[in-house]
Amino acid sequence: MEQQDKVKGILEAILFTMGESVPINRLAEVMEMETEELRRILTQMQEDYQQDSRGLTLIELEDAWQICTKIETYEYVRKLVSQPKKRSLTDVMLETLSIIAYKQPVTKQEIEAIRGVKSDFAVNKLVEYNLVKELGRKNTIGRPIVFGTTEEFLRCFGVSSIEDLPDIDEVTKQSFMEEAIEELGAPIDVTV
Repeated sequence: MEQQDKVKGILEAILFTMGESVPINRLAEVMEMETEELRRILTQMQEDYQQDSRGLTLIELEDAWQICTKIETYEYVRKLVSQPKKRSLTDVMLETLSIIAYKQPVTKQEIEAIRGVKSDFAVNKLVEYNLVKELGRKNTIGRPIVFGTTEEFLRCFGVSSIEDLPDIDEVTKQSFMEEAIEELGAPIDVTV
């Protein structure tokens, strides 16, 4: 590889990584080059980036240089950036969500009694994902927050109302109870 190509590659890496303009005197210091020689190489790089096949461009801003996307590519970049991130639900979150869906309105304490473990993280994530919301407070000592599902939950799971959720038949309920008893090694008192 020619020395000038190597310098161009290093400059490209620096400018790409920084994501903002870098003063030419700072680039010259890092590259251990004279400013005018560096400016000549940056100008050549700028011409290379002007080819129609390139999606990036190199711009000069008051003695600083920056790599950025070409205006022609903006619409494509915007489409990708504006797409919602895919959320994934862990088994713990799905378990917590199903308890909330079938038992709502339900408090965190009631969820934890069914699951047998703390559920703060799962509940908070489900609220963040807009699958669960606070419905108010239970009229008992401490007035705990009660949770229920949202319209987004219905949309994501393809049901028009909570009544459309599949029923859990008695055999499946009994099977779940037996598994829970076996795991704990003692009878438990949970009404489903």
